[in-house]
Amino acid sequence: MTKLAFLGLGVMGYPMAGHLQAAGHEVCVYNRTTAKAEAWTKEHGGTYAPTPREAAAGADFVMACVGNDDDLRSVCLGDDGAFAGMSKGAVFVDHTTVSEKVTKELYNAAHTTGLNFVDAPISGGQAGAENAQLGIMCGGDQDAYDAAEPFMNVYAKVCRRIGESGAGQLTKMSNQIAIAGLVQGLSEALHFAEKAGLDGRAVVEVISQGAAGSWQMNNRHETMLDDHFEYGFAADWMRKDLGICLEAADENGASLPVTALVDQFYKDVQKMGGGRWDTSSLFKRLRKMG
Repeated sequence: MTKLAFLGLGVMGYPMAGHLQAAGHEVCVYNRTTAKAEAWTKEHGGTYAPTPREAAAGADFVMACVGNDDDLRSVCLGDDGAFAGMSKGAVFVDHTTVSEKVTKELYNAAHTTGLNFVDAPISGGQAGAENAQLGIMCGGDQDAYDAAEPFMNVYAKVCRRIGESGAGQLTKMSNQIAIAGLVQGLSEALHFAEKAGLDGRAVVEVISQGAAGSWQMNNRHETMLDDHFEYGFAADWMRKDLGICLEAADENGASLPVTALVDQFYKDVQKMGGGRWDTSSLFKRLRKMG
């Protein structure tokens, strides 16, 4: 039995921590809202702590899945941060989607105190977390990744080290860039089919079997046509992620015209009151436009 800590019990972290506990590990969780941590221990067992530092004390591995750069800094740094409670040689695994800048900042901070840091953002949404079918893209030192990989595999469909610190976050940016274009393309295809008087489901049944097919098409077209947008990653979070992508592109010289455009479309969704709608709500935007 390995002692683990898990920081952040949102729609992703809650089931991920549960998989670790179910695998026979001793898991101590922390969540900003204590009631969520209490509910988790009642459902899964394990323990909870009032601060990241106390949750991380004595843990061989500390996993985190929080909201953004500032949230990650808050659970890592300071007197109550996880780094203050971790033992030398322990590994911090960050599953949050954050900037490459904060990843390298925390990687360096960890190493100055004898800790290891692996950036390991995830893809697969709530269903992937609940069904232990996540894609995990990692950056960091090889030995730290090798030590953490067996634990990440508890909730992963695929887990791979891409390169040095920050490479995991850059890979996640590539993932979000691809999704943005795919969802917009699917939204436009369904919108066009509706305007042409076609049965959207019949159209997808045919075109999904050819080169147009995608995960988004297979898993989202029916909910989109039914005007249901409560099935995954929120537009608010997607805008946060696309902002990270666009900032990184400004620094490395990448041209992302489609991503920049789709980011503005999600801004329109937010103005419609759809910040918590899932990313497929780009279709609802088109329907509203007529």
